[in-house]
Amino acid sequence: MTSKKNTASLIVGAAGGGMLAIAVSHGMAHAETTVTLPGLSIDDTAEDTPMGERLLSASSPSQVEATAARLSSPDAVSLFRNQPGVSAYSAGGLAALPALNGMADDRVATVVDGVRIASGCPNHMNPALSFIDPDSVETATAIAGITPVSMGGDSTGGTIDVERRDPQFARHGKILVTGHVTGTYRSNGGGYGASGSLTVANDMFSLRYNAAYSQAGDYNGGGDAGIVRSTSYLTYNHDVTFGVHKDNHLFSLTFGQQDTPREGFANQYMDMTNNRSTYVNGKYVGTFDWGQLEARGYWQREDHAMDFLPDRRKTTHMPMNTNARMAGYSIKATIALAERHTLRLGSSFDHSGLNDWWPPVAGSMMMGPDTYHSINDGHRDRLGHFVEWEAAWTPRVSTLLGFRNDLVMMNTGPVAPYSTMPSMMNNTNIKAANAFNALDRGRTDVNFDVTALVRWKPRRDLSIEGGYARKTRSPNLYERYAWGQSAMVSSMINWFGDGNGYVGNPDLKPEVANTASITADWHDPDGDRWDLKVQPYYTYTHHYVNAQRIAPAANGFYTLGFVNHNAQSYGINASGNYRLWQTARFGRGEIVANVNWVRGQDLTNGAGLYHQMPTNGNVALHERWKNWTGRVEMTFVKAKDTVDWVRSEPRTPGYALLGLGGQYTWRYMTLDASIDNVLNQKYELPLGGWSLADSAATGVLRALPGMGRSFNVSLTASF
Repeated sequence: MTSKKNTASLIVGAAGGGMLAIAVSHGMAHAETTVTLPGLSIDDTAEDTPMGERLLSASSPSQVEATAARLSSPDAVSLFRNQPGVSAYSAGGLAALPALNGMADDRVATVVDGVRIASGCPNHMNPALSFIDPDSVETATAIAGITPVSMGGDSTGGTIDVERRDPQFARHGKILVTGHVTGTYRSNGGGYGASGSLTVANDMFSLRYNAAYSQAGDYNGGGDAGIVRSTSYLTYNHDVTFGVHKDNHLFSLTFGQQDTPREGFANQYMDMTNNRSTYVNGKYVGTFDWGQLEARGYWQREDHAMDFLPDRRKTTHMPMNTNARMAGYSIKATIALAERHTLRLGSSFDHSGLNDWWPPVAGSMMMGPDTYHSINDGHRDRLGHFVEWEAAWTPRVSTLLGFRNDLVMMNTGPVAPYSTMPSMMNNTNIKAANAFNALDRGRTDVNFDVTALVRWKPRRDLSIEGGYARKTRSPNLYERYAWGQSAMVSSMINWFGDGNGYVGNPDLKPEVANTASITADWHDPDGDRWDLKVQPYYTYTHHYVNAQRIAPAANGFYTLGFVNHNAQSYGINASGNYRLWQTARFGRGEIVANVNWVRGQDLTNGAGLYHQMPTNGNVALHERWKNWTGRVEMTFVKAKDTVDWVRSEPRTPGYALLGLGGQYTWRYMTLDASIDNVLNQKYELPLGGWSLADSAATGVLRALPGMGRSFNVSLTASF
């Protein structure tokens, strides 16, 4: 890694089978967690690595966590399990929504292969991380808190950046044929899947095919919770990557398609009955005498359908369709101004177009006789530019200063209710549609972000990073343009799992979050025997997009309207590891732990912010001996007593879960096995909302139960 020039660089290392493994290292902030998954040869980071380029080595505890998570779930969000400041709230089995320091969903810039993918669904059933199988992931990075402007704008909570493996190439004059095949089984829900890849390459050209398949039935909750309905799923992923590598230049082009014929959403009124995504993604990375240039371009199409899966025991149907079209580019230049000064410049454009329509239901007076148009020819376009300067003033002091501007342009066409004939059932939505169509619906936001960081190393065993960030996020299409106001149609606009219905507000202002944070890192000055990180933070958000009650609905829920309030959130993340032993006879044993605490408050109505994880932590013992790796872990979660009363958020009791796992590698075979929730503990998910599918089938409303005991096993053959 060319740390002395302070530039991002291509990392090229020898790997097995005579191939080259190539990855790109980007600038990152002090609060990062980077998980490097098996398959990439990567250099260990030197002590004088500049701020923002530190990658965890392949033997870090985070890799153990990521491998265990990938075995337990086909959802890419699981790769961040037990990482400081990171939580997730349950949606479908493939579509959990990540939260960083209590900021969730659209407040987190979620990037897959350099693409910021917007969810094309009123329930956010197809978020960005649902489009990539964990087996395809090479690096997964979560930056909670202060994010460099080069890592994206239009977000307030942080950044999640996931990258597929770059193309592999053979040595000069050789032909490389390599790949792997993996089969996985999970006992709870009868889940099973398969994935694999095949690469054929010489020293200049590479062709790779990836495929993955996963399915499961409804899972059983812990203890006597019984079956949790609408938690089944079925999905297929395919992609082909063509790569060209010449000297210091790398070009790759990926064509892919994902099909998800069904996916249950236990805490929503609807399930996903089909989702097809087709995409093209191109990337160029080149190093020059002056630095590095990275350019990306993409196009993606999503066709999405919702209705009820059979286990809800519904006697009627309610089809809902959306299609989304996305396209854009990003250009990023990293320029070495001097030996320890780096300038980063970038430009990006993201277009997101959306149509959301609900076909009429034959014989229904409420859902017909016409098509309901929720979002008609809506679009959200974002043009962004940034400049970022990183400087190492002395071996002990370095700084990062960045400025970003994002221009967000939104509009949508005229809409229509199910019927324009006046009646008690239709009058509310007829009036709302007429008022909406009479509006000037175009909105343009001019947003500015600033990030300032200082890194100081007063001693060999201590480094301190602190700073401030001003981050801005514009509302999404549904927050501004969801117009239906009756209880039935508004309940279809809900990505929160809280059972309420939502009405948009075209006059919403962008959120502006001001975050101050400091991270203290104590570590072994002579090796990796121990490490302790502590990070307190505080965020004040002006014009926080929250909700207020408009009218009561059924079962104690409400029709809510989006509004701007002021809010604050604060907390502390702490993590550490300690090596207990390292000998030829007993291998390496270490204890790894983390604890997270966050509080969020709406300063206008005094309620707690929604989806705030209660105090939680994890303690694990990891053992590595020859070809064997094992872990024993305990996860602790405090009772959730601070809730958002506006949304009728459920309170949940505290719990503790025991997990076991191990991995053994022999030649080209790797066997992974684990037991989740060993004691079959009954618990409710603090961020899971209400189990609405169970309520539809049984008439009993309960908080969404967590998964009970599951035996998981996978076998990988590499060649």
